[in-house]
Amino acid sequence: MHIELAENYGFCFGVKRAIKIAEENKEASTYGALIHNSKEIERLEKDFKVGLTDDHKSFKAGETAIVRTHGIPKKELQELKDTKVDVVDATCPYVTKPQQICQEMSEQGYDIIIFGDEAHPEIKGVKSYATHGAIVVTCADELEGLKLKEKVALVAQTTRKVEDYMEVANYLIPRHKEVRVFNTICNATFENQEAVRKISQKADIMIVIGGKNSSNTKQLHSIAHDNTKYSYHIEDENDLDYSWFKNKKFCGISAGASTPDWIIQNVVNAIEKRINS
Repeated sequence: MHIELAENYGFCFGVKRAIKIAEENKEASTYGALIHNSKEIERLEKDFKVGLTDDHKSFKAGETAIVRTHGIPKKELQELKDTKVDVVDATCPYVTKPQQICQEMSEQGYDIIIFGDEAHPEIKGVKSYATHGAIVVTCADELEGLKLKEKVALVAQTTRKVEDYMEVANYLIPRHKEVRVFNTICNATFENQEAVRKISQKADIMIVIGGKNSSNTKQLHSIAHDNTKYSYHIEDENDLDYSWFKNKKFCGISAGASTPDWIIQNVVNAIEKRINS
């Protein structure tokens, strides 16, 4: 069986930057999971004594709090600073951008529409920057019946599929006098999604590696599944079911932006060892 990696996959710029920040701040704690990959979080805790807390109020003056790549709500960031906590911001710059846009557009009188998952930490943070509030939707249908201003600004969660984002934009544009559409989907997302689209059109089985709660990995798996029904989302080699590979000739592999190279290599090695034995 032929095994091939997608042209682009794995750690993005923002994740690499966050990991470096965490490694440079030994014995600090992150507020929320730094990235959506539990195995890498465990490595940081084991090798660099980087802890994790889900309560920003647990930090005391003088302690170091690392802000997760997804960002945190504006009010919580201010509370950390007011408490004299040493804040080290590992928010991805691609996430900081929609935060800034939401604040600026809201203050200029635009209704803010955010395309994304309201329960995702990135969107919780981005929404908090809209001074006069924001509406979060997952598809164009959710906009029906909403009474919006003539001026609307639209941003997207950084890891969403561009095709889905355009459906929301195309719904708004003919219905409002002014629609500001901001491309806040990050470059790595574009590249990884296009790469998985290309390889999944050739493969007869796709393995997509990443955290089960990783939004961008779920998007990659969704794209792969559109082209190859035998597409599987796994966290590491322990999730592999080797019956999947029976009678398969081409295995494509991709990985989410929070998936480290060592996990990807473990998966490749496990497949090669089992299939070729």
